[in-house]
Amino acid sequence: MKPVKLALLGSTGSIGRQTLQVISSFSDGFEVVLMTSNQNVELFLQQISVYKPSWVFLHDTKANQILKQSLEQKEVKVLDTENELYQLIEELPLDVVVLAYVGIHGLEPAVSVVKSGKRLALANKEVLVSGGHIIMQLAKQTGATIVPIDSEHSAILQCLLGEKIHFVEKIFITASGGPFWGKKRNELIDVTLNEALSHPTWRMGDKITIDSATLMNKGFEVIEAYWLFGLDPSRIEVIIHPQSIIHSMVQFVDGSMKAQMSVPDMRIPILYALTYPNRLYASFLHQNVVDFPELQFFKPDVEVFKHLKFAYEALKAGPSACCVLNAANDYAVSLFLQNQIAFLDMQVMVEKCLEKLSNHNTSSIEEIIDLHRLTIAYCQTLKNI
Repeated sequence: MKPVKLALLGSTGSIGRQTLQVISSFSDGFEVVLMTSNQNVELFLQQISVYKPSWVFLHDTKANQILKQSLEQKEVKVLDTENELYQLIEELPLDVVVLAYVGIHGLEPAVSVVKSGKRLALANKEVLVSGGHIIMQLAKQTGATIVPIDSEHSAILQCLLGEKIHFVEKIFITASGGPFWGKKRNELIDVTLNEALSHPTWRMGDKITIDSATLMNKGFEVIEAYWLFGLDPSRIEVIIHPQSIIHSMVQFVDGSMKAQMSVPDMRIPILYALTYPNRLYASFLHQNVVDFPELQFFKPDVEVFKHLKFAYEALKAGPSACCVLNAANDYAVSLFLQNQIAFLDMQVMVEKCLEKLSNHNTSSIEEIIDLHRLTIAYCQTLKNI
C-alpha cells in the first residue's frame, strides 16, 4: 500500500500537532509533502526535521524569511508568497489536504483544495460558516470530497455511510456543555478568563475553548452540518451530553438511531479523515461499552447561551449573516481573551453586529473577506458596550 501523500496547513496549532502525532503512529502510512504554519519558527523547524516535507511556508513574512535563512543548506523548498502556496496546492499530486488554520484565513486555501478536486480534511469551522455556499457549490463542480475533522461532523458522516439522506429525520449534535453548563445568566456576569478556559473534557486552543464555553462552537457546527449534509436547520438539533462519549447521532424516519461513540480524543476523527473511507488499526485508547456506565442528555438553554440561538437565526437570514456572526464572534473572543470585555459582552457585540450588517452581498470570496473586515471595524466602535 502506497503512503498517503498529504499537505498539512497549520502544523503548529492544536489540530496540526495532533495530526503529526497520528502520522507518527504509522511509520510507512503517510508522507508529508507540504507543511505550513503562521509564525512559530522554532517549532516549525523541529517539525520539518522530523517529517521532512518537500515544501514549507510561514504566512508571517518576517518568520518566513528567517525560515528561508535557516534552511539554506537543506533540500526543502521555502515558498515566497501565499499565491505560490495556493497554486502549489492545486498542482501537487496530493491525496489529502489537512486544513487546520484558525479563522477566515482558511477560506482561500480551502478554495484551492476544492478547486483542484482533492480531498479536504477540514478542521476549520469558519470556512463553511462564512463561505459554505461557495465551497459546497465548487465541490459539486469539481468532485472534491470534504471530510470533516470535527468529532461531531465526523460522527455524523460515519453514521450516514450506506444510508440515503432522504431517510434521515434528524441529526443530533452533541455538546459537552463547556465549563458553565447549568449556570443561570446572572451567574455568568463575573466569569473570569481562567474559568472560561477550563474545559471539562477537551484540550483545545484558547479561541475554540471560549467558543465552547459560550456554545458558539455548537452554533457554528449547526451551520457546518447544514452545508455538509444538506439538511434543513429544523432537522439539526444540539443536545448537551456531558460525558462526550457519543459525538453525534442520526435519527431515521423509521425511528431507529445511529450513534458514533469513542473516548474524547481528536486523533480518532483526524485519522478517519486521513484514511477515509478506510480505517487503520490505531493504538489510541480502546474501551468497552461497559466502561461508560452513564450517558446523559439535556436540552441547551438558548436564553442563557444566546450564541446558539444567533447561529440558527443567522442561518435562516442567509450567508451574509453567517459571515457577520463568524467575524463578530472572532473579534469579541479576542477582546475577552485580552480581558477587555466581560463574558456576556460577547453576546451583546455579536447581536449588535447581526442587527447592523447582515444584508450585504457575499457571492464571492472577496466579498466575504470584505464583510469580515467591515464587521471587525464595526466591532471596534462597540468596545465600550
